[in-house]
Amino acid sequence: MEKVYASRKIDISQAMAHLKKAAKELGLPWGERTNTYNSRLAQELGKWAETKGKGDEFHNAVFQAYFVDSKNISKTDVLVDLVKAVGLPEKEAREALQTRAFREAVDSDWALAHRRGISAVPTFVLDHQVVVGAQPYELLEQFLLNNGVKRK
Repeated sequence: MEKVYASRKIDISQAMAHLKKAAKELGLPWGERTNTYNSRLAQELGKWAETKGKGDEFHNAVFQAYFVDSKNISKTDVLVDLVKAVGLPEKEAREALQTRAFREAVDSDWALAHRRGISAVPTFVLDHQVVVGAQPYELLEQFLLNNGVKRK
């Protein structure tokens, strides 16, 4: 993992400790991930899952697989297993991956992020105000309230 981030001058152990702490504070599961995998196909399949009404379920399954179970989400078989686990059709998923049917949709998302100067996940944007990174609930709540989002 250090090799991937070497040019960015990021202290990986410090960054991972921060993420682990944030996950614990938010009650999210977290594992001891030692590898970084390309998430591009997972992003494309996530777009496909959204068209099937199962985007949230699939994204949550990918989070679990990557951050908790340290699975290689760049592998088609891993992604298809996740698709099946959330009740989506395997054959359609394989076809979406093989044809790269959602490549342009992900490219469009990346282009929009680039235009807005977004380079980290998660990033929250409301009315040109930005909060970057995993943040405590209270901070995100205040961010929403400060930007006119009303409580239900």
